[in-house]
Amino acid sequence: MLENLRAALALNPDNVPLRIAFTELLLAEHRAAEAEQEVLLGLAHTPGDPQLKAVLARAFHAQGAFSKALVVCEELTNSGPCGGDVYLLMARCQLALEDDAAAGRAYRKARDLDPTIRDEDLARLAPADDADELSFEFTHGDPDGSFEPYVERPTGGFHDVGGMADLKRQISLKIIEPLRNPELYRAYGKAIGGGILLYGPPGCGKTHLARATAGEVDATFINVGISDVLDMYTGQSERNLRDLFDRARASKPSVLFFDEVDALAASRRDMRQSAGRQVINQFLSELDGIQAGNDGILVLAATNAPWHLDGAFRRPGRFDRILFVPPPDEVARDAILEVLLRGKPAGEVDTASLAKQTKDFSGADLKALVDVAIEAKLEKAIETGVPEALTTKALAKAAKQVKPTTKEWFGTARNHALYANDGGLYDDVLEYLGVKR
Repeated sequence: MLENLRAALALNPDNVPLRIAFTELLLAEHRAAEAEQEVLLGLAHTPGDPQLKAVLARAFHAQGAFSKALVVCEELTNSGPCGGDVYLLMARCQLALEDDAAAGRAYRKARDLDPTIRDEDLARLAPADDADELSFEFTHGDPDGSFEPYVERPTGGFHDVGGMADLKRQISLKIIEPLRNPELYRAYGKAIGGGILLYGPPGCGKTHLARATAGEVDATFINVGISDVLDMYTGQSERNLRDLFDRARASKPSVLFFDEVDALAASRRDMRQSAGRQVINQFLSELDGIQAGNDGILVLAATNAPWHLDGAFRRPGRFDRILFVPPPDEVARDAILEVLLRGKPAGEVDTASLAKQTKDFSGADLKALVDVAIEAKLEKAIETGVPEALTTKALAKAAKQVKPTTKEWFGTARNHALYANDGGLYDDVLEYLGVKR
């Protein structure tokens, strides 16, 4: 496998995922010095690549070069948002260099970003059961109490999102233009901010669209997952929600994005326990900005099941724009396939032809298509020892093996649109399906 990957890299020296896979295998074989050299070669082709730098830090750490590894980790954390694994490696380097206080802070940061991270040696410096300490670090960032939220500033924009012209127009009118022309909107008494709920089949780019929205206005982007809010201790979930909104208010203009929002905003009629009701009440209170104003905060949320949301979230001033995100059209599928094939060993691929063959495919389905084609090529390359380029024929064959996942969603959505659509909420679904009420 190592020799096959080495041969593939010789043909595609700029292929970062391929080089990372190669160096990961070298590290697994305890060949850290070789991994270091391979990463340095990769950085010569693609200078500054954060994924390669993260692997370089691991290679240094594996060789006991803790100071070198720490320098690379600090470069990564200073240059932009990083995952919990980078902060975990930083903490391990600081621990090896006997800087326990810094190691404890880095470990807490790693666990804030990824609660599944565990390290027994570091846990004694930042006990996992110390809820107050962890919450403080999550909210404030530094032990001196200064407010430094961990946020992202996306550099992309709508030009990175294929298709979705009508959605972009509506989001622009509701979110982007108020920030660009605040005086004009205030003259009409329109608040800057508000909420938009994106719904549609899974894998169709709702999160990508939200991040692009933040990039359009150079706003802080805070991506909120279920684990960032829900907590087993009474009252902690409500506190987490309040902290997240406070973080957004301190970083205006900001986009606060709630993925899978139905898990946090389910209908209260379906709840038997009061704890879930309290979380929803807190969520509604924060959306209303009762204790602190939300001017300059843009709240976006995504769900695959809007019919499960509590009706109170659709009142004016909350999620008062509800937008349907359909599967990508043919033009968008063509663009998505071109992006997915970048950096991969591919010849002249007719993406336009493939786009016609993949009706109803989501962006995730298209990624699965490319993955299936790559796996077939890898299987053959392992047998022959010679890597082959992806072709239109190979990708078309993979398209027949992958079934669009959107059809099951539309089966459910169609029933709600036909029989539980008194306010016309799901009319866009019926229009997309070509069904008349």
